[in-house]
Amino acid sequence: MKYKMAIIGYGGMGSWHAENVSSRIPDLMVKGVLDIQQSACEKAAGQNLYVYSDLKELLADGEIDLVTIATPNNFHKEYALALLQAGKNVICEKPVTMNVRELEEIMEAAASSGKIFSIHQNRRWDKDFVIVKTILEQQTIGNPYFIESRVQGSRRAMYGWRGHKVNGGGMVLDWGVHLLDQFLILIDSPVVSVQAHLFNLYSDEVEDNIKILLRFQNGVSALCEMSTNCLINNPRWHISCIDGTAVIEDWSCKGKLVKLKADSEMTWSEDIVYTEAGPTRTMAPRPEYTTEVLALPEVTSDWSDYYQNIVAVMEGREALIVKPEQALRVMKVIEKVFESEASGKGISCLI
Repeated sequence: MKYKMAIIGYGGMGSWHAENVSSRIPDLMVKGVLDIQQSACEKAAGQNLYVYSDLKELLADGEIDLVTIATPNNFHKEYALALLQAGKNVICEKPVTMNVRELEEIMEAAASSGKIFSIHQNRRWDKDFVIVKTILEQQTIGNPYFIESRVQGSRRAMYGWRGHKVNGGGMVLDWGVHLLDQFLILIDSPVVSVQAHLFNLYSDEVEDNIKILLRFQNGVSALCEMSTNCLINNPRWHISCIDGTAVIEDWSCKGKLVKLKADSEMTWSEDIVYTEAGPTRTMAPRPEYTTEVLALPEVTSDWSDYYQNIVAVMEGREALIVKPEQALRVMKVIEKVFESEASGKGISCLI
């Protein structure tokens, strides 16, 4: 075993990190856990993990090369600064911080320490996202102009601390940070406007249903929607491109591409077409012989590549995949999201 790591915060995500790192990352060993909840400490001890009495003890542990922070969001900055100053490499769960300024402070500390600081944006390894990225890179259906991304459920509530404003709860910082990060990877252009519609339908303190519309400088627009009250789901992804349309229906990645045939010429009749919607010319259906249906591209993706990259960076073999500068850009967009909601209008920017 090359490196030892610790985890701060041994709730759902903290225990997920421990289980998956231990079983899938051979160069990392999870040595110990720090948590303020007695039940979490007992759980860790029952799994043969060392339980630190306090942060000071963890900082002084010379065996620890890497620490993953999986606490509520409002504690991220405090722990990250202390760990970096103590010479530890740091991974932080998303959202990296509560705001832009907190992240800038951490980035300054990381630069001074010379240690790694990264954010666990694990959704970059989701199969559906990798499929979308592949479609756009291959330009199978041409250049995109409108991309829709949705995560939908029907529980109606934000779970646990995610329902509390003081902890940085709410849908924007919970799921929005993932979808925005994905959009900023997919679309290589500055964001020039942000418009948000945030609803707190079932939570007293935070938003639980949201829609965010981004416009990019290259002319592409993107819509992300997260709902806790959706009883009839829309597709996970709907991608409109110049030469076709792509749909990914759900997390199982069922879907298809419909592409215009390059060798199928046709002229539109001047006659009115009668459809179930009534007489129309503009919305007349395209003849099937002018299109072809393609399967979604086959891709492989593995979340463990994130931690494999961290090991490679510690050894000087690779550059970080998830960079703090990327997270900073996401946080700047998120600040515009909240500004848009507060003002009730779209916000111009250059991010």
